[in-house]
Order: sequence, then structure tokens, then C-alpha cells
Amino acid sequence: MEGLWALVVGVLYAAGFYLLLRRSIVKILLGLCLLAHATNLLVFVAGRLTRAAPAIIAPDATVLAPPHADPVPQAVILTAIVIGFSVQAFALVLFRRAYQRIGVDDADALRTTDT
Repeated sequence: MEGLWALVVGVLYAAGFYLLLRRSIVKILLGLCLLAHATNLLVFVAGRLTRAAPAIIAPDATVLAPPHADPVPQAVILTAIVIGFSVQAFALVLFRRAYQRIGVDDADALRTTDT
């Protein structure tokens, strides 16, 4: 099952990089979204998928019981989601403003303007 998740992460990364290399600004934004989702899935799978007990110490115990889920990858993914959303929102506003100013959806046209 973990091989399947590795394949899914690889396909998401490949599709994200492919879209980042396109000339259309919309495709670049979609590639950025795919890269963010691929990174979140990679961290989630690297933290091992388990249906164990939650990571809560019982009131009468001093240590955590052995079959428990690791909360660190979940916290890292939550942080990555917030950072990824803010980067995507900034890129969307930046590309929208560039489109309003120049009027084209081509990354090569953005490179050749001096305005």
C-alpha cells in the first residue's frame, strides 16, 4: 500500500513540475497547488499511516501506550497547509495584477515588458 502512495506522490510532483514549466499563468498556479498537495501527502505518508489510538496519555499513566498515532506529521502538515495557502494566495494576486497591467496570460510576455 505504501508503494501506491509513493506512486501517487511521484505523479503529483511530476504533474506539478510539468505545469510549472508551462507558459500560461493559470497552469503555473495549478502546478503550485499540485506541488503543495504532493508535499502534504509526502509528509503524511512518511509519518506512517496507522489507525492506532490517539496520542493522549491516560490520567493514570506516565507514558504513552505503544500503539499510538504520531501527532508530529499531522502538526507539520497543518502548518504546511497554511503556508501553502498563503503562497498560493500571494501568487494569485500577483499574477492577477500582472494580467491587469499587461493583458496577456503568457509568462514570456511578462518577461519582455518594461512597464
